[in-house]
Amino acid sequence: MASASPQALFLYTIAAAALLIPGPTVLAQLTPDFYTSICPQALPTIRRIVNQAINDEPRMGASLLRMHFHDCFVNGCDGSILLDDTSNFTGEKTAGPNFNSVRGYDVVDKIKTELDKICRRSIVSCADILAVAARDSVSIVSIYPLSHVLTIPIY
Repeated sequence: MASASPQALFLYTIAAAALLIPGPTVLAQLTPDFYTSICPQALPTIRRIVNQAINDEPRMGASLLRMHFHDCFVNGCDGSILLDDTSNFTGEKTAGPNFNSVRGYDVVDKIKTELDKICRRSIVSCADILAVAARDSVSIVSIYPLSHVLTIPIY
């Protein structure tokens, strides 16, 4: 049986030590109130437009949540499901599971257009819009009156 050379053992020891030594601490800059100072009307605007979309089409709440799921499922919640195809790039809109299946692009586009006007620049990312819209749609639908839902007796 062959044994490892002293150089190999030294390199393995250095590599193991490098993995065990903690690196510099990074202060995360993500906060729940990020848009409060930059664009205070961002979150209320998203909620207003999502609420309006759900009032117009009650299934839109579920559609926005589904879109967010499909965005997050592939490569993380990065808004890539909103990207259109180009000559050298195939976006997620036309991917098999999403094509003619995911709805709500018009709602996200409306939110983005409105926020760019209100915030006076493109400050709110599409990924954030989609995440907040999904959150708000769940909140809105959870208090939505269910009187129109057919009740089936349980036997």
